[in-house]
Amino acid sequence: MRMRKHQWLRTTLSRAYYCTFSSSFPLKHVTQSNFESAVADLKTHLKAADFVAIDLEMTGVASAPWRESLEFDRFDVKYLKVKDSAEKFAVVQFGVCPFRWDPLRLSFIAHPHNFYIFPRQEVPTDSSSCEFLCQTTSMDFLAKYHFDFNACIRQGVSYLSRWQEDEALRRLNLRYEDELSEQARDVPLFSITDILFSERMKNRLREWRDGLLKDTSGGSQLEGSFLNDSNQQFQNIFYKMRPALSLNGFTSHQLRLIQSVTKKHFKDLAFVHVEGESSCSQQLVVYTDSESDRDLLKKEVMDDYRRQAEMKIKAAIGFRHVIDLLSSEKKLIIGHNCFLDLAHVHSKFLGPLPLEAEEFVHSVNKCFPYIIDTKILLNTNNILKQRMNKSKTSLSSAFLSLCPQIAFASNESCNLTFSSSVKVEVQVDDTRSSSWISGVKHEAGYDAFMTGCIFAQACNLLGIDFKLYSPSENLACNERLQKHANLLYLSWINGDIIDLSTGHRTAESLRCRDLKKWQTGILFENIVLIWGFPSDLKTAVIKDRISKVFGPTSVTSICRLDETAVFVQFSKSKLVADFLLVKETLDRSNDAFSVLHPLSTILEGGSTCAASYETYKDICSSPLSKVLFADQARAVGIRWKTKLVERKEEIEIEEQDNFREENAANTISVYVEQN
Repeated sequence: MRMRKHQWLRTTLSRAYYCTFSSSFPLKHVTQSNFESAVADLKTHLKAADFVAIDLEMTGVASAPWRESLEFDRFDVKYLKVKDSAEKFAVVQFGVCPFRWDPLRLSFIAHPHNFYIFPRQEVPTDSSSCEFLCQTTSMDFLAKYHFDFNACIRQGVSYLSRWQEDEALRRLNLRYEDELSEQARDVPLFSITDILFSERMKNRLREWRDGLLKDTSGGSQLEGSFLNDSNQQFQNIFYKMRPALSLNGFTSHQLRLIQSVTKKHFKDLAFVHVEGESSCSQQLVVYTDSESDRDLLKKEVMDDYRRQAEMKIKAAIGFRHVIDLLSSEKKLIIGHNCFLDLAHVHSKFLGPLPLEAEEFVHSVNKCFPYIIDTKILLNTNNILKQRMNKSKTSLSSAFLSLCPQIAFASNESCNLTFSSSVKVEVQVDDTRSSSWISGVKHEAGYDAFMTGCIFAQACNLLGIDFKLYSPSENLACNERLQKHANLLYLSWINGDIIDLSTGHRTAESLRCRDLKKWQTGILFENIVLIWGFPSDLKTAVIKDRISKVFGPTSVTSICRLDETAVFVQFSKSKLVADFLLVKETLDRSNDAFSVLHPLSTILEGGSTCAASYETYKDICSSPLSKVLFADQARAVGIRWKTKLVERKEEIEIEEQDNFREENAANTISVYVEQN
């Protein structure tokens, strides 16, 4: 009988904590109602984790069509576009998934958490309430995959960034100092009304105070004429064990007059401003036994106010507690194409984004010293590229390619085919499964889970044997991963990579890119930005008109920003200055020659503007975002039509051209020898 009981107990526990068949249960969804308990559990999982995968869901990506990623985006412009996106759009879901290697089960245990967050204004600030943009395509995508907008808006966890917390505390200290200076300041009496009001208040306060002194044991003296006041402006109460008058229905100016009267005429009365439990302010005149008692009371009131305000600020930190946990544990953070994700993390939870990409990566590296981007890992490692077999490296495609036994949890044939893959079990609260089906994809928590699974399988393919893995070992320091650690794509289109550890930028390896495309790459000093031309003007026509003036091989490529603007790349940097000079000359001329000139088609309407690439960077750095680029240029204050390239800048560009040609020739010869 006892043996049966033990056997039943083992079976019950096994079912509660582990399922061998495909099982469907939801993610750990976290809102305001279960935030504290979820963070407590997450803290335990993070301490034991070998790495943590993250993913974010936002309300949009690009605040204007021309702010989307373009082939002609230089690394610094790409950062400015990411900065604009992170500052203008909101994060509505934050996925956090710690992964821990279990040496007994020879598998990773994943704990996916799906946090709903919403930027509520929990602490009063000098600025207006929080605002953010919503992009229709992004919102439609969220709705398509059953995003719970009600849960996000009503129950989403709010947050304060570290900078916002510091600012709130700074404003608190300023208010503390202002309150002290306000108490020491007399209010001048400019009108007869103020004089009469002050005199009446002085008489009333003296009557109340004298009544207290006359008979401290009798309630009738305390009541006096105040309880008979039909307006109920005075109410007898006790505050901190002292008799007090609560002042109601007075204007802020009248209250300052009462404060001045109290300070000037009554050494044993103190005017205090207190915050009620429901955040309602209350003004009191309190009787004190002595001058020292009055000073003690004022100090107690100010200390109470500061303590309550600090508690309110700390309570408003909200979801940032999760970011602080990730930072303090110094765990390896895994993301997929996560440059924008980290920009949001910085903007929402650390502080305002810096103007330069180098400052941004330094700040991120200080907070998160170990980061690996799985998209870079898949695109720069030959073993993983071979395994991907030219498949797309998007998150869902990479998950299907590297983790089919997880993606198709119910398909037993997949488990047999990829039996050498790393096993991953999922645990949510007390439910665990090795064949987990979440039920809903494209949630931040599930995408974080997919990202972590991709990384685990990538490590296995790179030859990292987790059976020999020690929990004390830092995966980021593994020799097979070190060269991929702390690298982020600044521009995925151009292959610009930045090192978080050093701030240095590198281009993606030549072996990873098409040599022909690299040879005819983008030279930003050869680019002219043209905008404000007729909206129906075709790109081919623009190229044709410019080629008629500067030669058939003068234009190597044209990139359209939108219907009002284009990039034109010339074959030589000298042609940039030549084009701008010709355009300025035509703008000033009104003769028959200018009308018949090939460029007149582009200049038709008199609103066409042109400048070098640096002007594009200046326009992108503006916090404004107009839908059309031409409108954006006007909004940032550009009134000129042509910005010429200075001769000094032209000489520097020619020197850079010569250096680049020599360097390119040497690099290509090395590449040919290696291959």
